[in-house]
Amino acid sequence: MAAFLASPKRITSTFLFFTFNLHPPVSSKNPIGIFDSGVGGLTVANAIVRSLPNEEIIYFGDTAHLPYGDKSADAIRYFSLRISKFLLEQDCKMIVVACNSASSAAYHVLVDFFKGQALFVNVVDPLVEKVAGKRYRKVGVIATKATVQSGMYERQLRALQPDLEIASLATPLLAPMIEEGYVHNEISHAVLQSYLSHPSLQGIDALLLACTHYPLIRPDIEAFFEGKVEIFDSTDVVVSAVRQRLGSKNLLNEQKPQRPHRFYVSDYTSSFESTTRLFYKEEIALEHCPIW
Repeated sequence: MAAFLASPKRITSTFLFFTFNLHPPVSSKNPIGIFDSGVGGLTVANAIVRSLPNEEIIYFGDTAHLPYGDKSADAIRYFSLRISKFLLEQDCKMIVVACNSASSAAYHVLVDFFKGQALFVNVVDPLVEKVAGKRYRKVGVIATKATVQSGMYERQLRALQPDLEIASLATPLLAPMIEEGYVHNEISHAVLQSYLSHPSLQGIDALLLACTHYPLIRPDIEAFFEGKVEIFDSTDVVVSAVRQRLGSKNLLNEQKPQRPHRFYVSDYTSSFESTTRLFYKEEIALEHCPIW
């Protein structure tokens, strides 16, 4: 929190902007809020909807500021605070930070700032706990620049397994490549070949796909390593964390949601609408919600 509110000027403007409203009592029927810098977090939303069909979700993609991967940590925290405030205004019982960059830069700030108003889950912790339990000798991490520069995966993995060798590689071309539809073709294969052949990834036992876009190219990554490297992404482990956290607070919904799922974006273009088909397995309509 101190890093984000570093100067008196920033403290004043931030607290004036993020005024608190009374939050109604949390109910199991309240929705789950999910946000990402764009539409990549729809992979997480899709996994939650399929595994927890009684839950209503509200998704927010900050398409006005994507990608978060090349933004400063302070900027990511600011965006994450504003989006979380919006989701809390929709009475969300839980907020899933479905973005590795935001999970790395902003998660602890969100938990501290909105303490007691909702449950929070990020995409880093469940994946780290899953991989550390395997006791590998060397693991690789591919992610955006912001996630790699944060060092969050290295710190948390070493906290659980101090002797683990970790190779982190920024792969900034992958997310925009996927959003433009370049998957499972010669272009995507060439980009992956270049990244995955990097010397730092030689000899890894497992690879963490530390971006919610990357599950879409997981088959190509698995093919590259020919089954010799175990691949992990955050979708399944995040669903397990969501179920566990809600269950521990008796907040799992036992009835079908009364309202349809809602999908918001902070900036709208038809290309965003078409891109959602890559990340979410059902037809959805994006609503423009310019919260800025």
